[in-house]
Amino acid sequence: MADLMRPLLPQTDHESVLNEDPMPLISNNKFWSLDDIIEDNIEDFGWAQLVQCLLVSLARLFDGQQTFITIFTDAEPSWHCSTTTSNDVTCTTNSDICQLSNSEWGWDGSSSRTIVSEWNLQCASSIITSLPSSSFFLGSFLGCLFLATLADTSLGRKKLLFLSCLIMSFSALATIFSTNVWIYTILKFLSGFGRASIGTCVLLLLTEKVGKKWRGQLGIMGFFFFSLGYLSLPAIAYMNRDSSWRSLYLYTSIPAIIYCIFAFIFVSESPRWLFLQGRVAEAIEILKRIAPIKDRALKSSLISHVDIKVEPSNSIKCLFVKRWALRRILGVMVLGFGIGMVYYGIPMGVQDLGFNIYLGTMCNALLEMPSYLVTFLVIDRCQRRFSILGFCVASGVFSIICFIVSNYGSNDQEIVMMKIGIEIASLFGACMAYNILLIYTTELFPTSVRNAATSMVRLVIAFSSVVSPVLARAGRRNAILSYGVFGFVIIFCSIFVAFLPETKDATLCDTMNEQEKENDTFVT
Repeated sequence: MADLMRPLLPQTDHESVLNEDPMPLISNNKFWSLDDIIEDNIEDFGWAQLVQCLLVSLARLFDGQQTFITIFTDAEPSWHCSTTTSNDVTCTTNSDICQLSNSEWGWDGSSSRTIVSEWNLQCASSIITSLPSSSFFLGSFLGCLFLATLADTSLGRKKLLFLSCLIMSFSALATIFSTNVWIYTILKFLSGFGRASIGTCVLLLLTEKVGKKWRGQLGIMGFFFFSLGYLSLPAIAYMNRDSSWRSLYLYTSIPAIIYCIFAFIFVSESPRWLFLQGRVAEAIEILKRIAPIKDRALKSSLISHVDIKVEPSNSIKCLFVKRWALRRILGVMVLGFGIGMVYYGIPMGVQDLGFNIYLGTMCNALLEMPSYLVTFLVIDRCQRRFSILGFCVASGVFSIICFIVSNYGSNDQEIVMMKIGIEIASLFGACMAYNILLIYTTELFPTSVRNAATSMVRLVIAFSSVVSPVLARAGRRNAILSYGVFGFVIIFCSIFVAFLPETKDATLCDTMNEQEKENDTFVT
């Protein structure tokens, strides 16, 4: 298989084509690689690219809803005292309801507001009550493991995005028919398995359809829509606070299924992936559609004369066979584990800070908006490694401070507000690190294994998020098991960024051989 860095368009062979262009695209002795061709055609940003980015990013909105929906559906609702106890001890809201008889207390509102009140899980262990959330993230973990290579090989980015979103949506819809926590847990697992590749496919479709100039900024768009989905949950939950938890799944899954139909029809495949699969005609057609109108005829005619030499897609094992790739994938996976634990763990523990669950979740969701704005501003100004390290350390320090403050054990309003402020600061740092890490990962690896590499990072993020709900529940009794562990883990994992190269302004490579040459890494 020929290396894609070999000459693709020598000047002497295409003089007739170049004469059509008043501003020659190839200078003397200049040969064009696949990256040169794609960059030249989609260097600018037009309306067609904007529409594609918006369509692709919408998948992350529904992903965000299903990821955090258990904050409301699996919460323990408020309750009230009905009578005094048989031991003449006055029942208060500080009493342990497991020590009271059913006649001495009752839920505020309908008993079907959450799975805890409907299935009487208020006295169950933290393992049982956190099982649905953990199974969702376990499904994400296994989904990343089994679906990791499909976007690089047989299915491609678009089809895997459609399949993942469809599985997640139908599983979420089926959840409303659950009759016990075990069926509910299985359906949450299937939903998590389906959504495992959504974030990766969205990120790749965004960054592979734009030029280097827009890669960092457009990569943020998917994260922004994920936050919109997260932010929509408190509003939907509040409007349905007197209804069954099933209504939340109904109102979030139906729009997601409708979106899947639109995505299948209107979203286009990544031209980079199509080129590597030998589907040159399809890739050229997509480049014509998404290129700025003023450049379509001229530049696409140049591309149509190119003889693309295709090499087979590399499998995921290439990430672990080549030494430079192994060092990179292990480094970003360790980073992903620490960042994911804080990113998913802190929102799960918001109820334990003594703050209103709707307002607390809304504050956490709103927090992600400025994090994307800051990421947008710093992504092309600061080094990737320095940014990730700084935000990870800041997040860890604030998480440890939150654990220290929680030891006061006071529900005083000032202490509660202080906890919320520190928790928000910790989550902000994790959000920033999360955003930059995924963009950083796409720049570390070539197109042939880019989805596999990004999926491996999301794999360990999913693994850490399996543990997060259990730690968040356990933190109700001892904050060191939640905020303390979160802080120490993310700080320790951030150290591994020192073993990774900087990628700011780097060229996106397409094959493993090209990546080795780009980094002057000659490893057999």
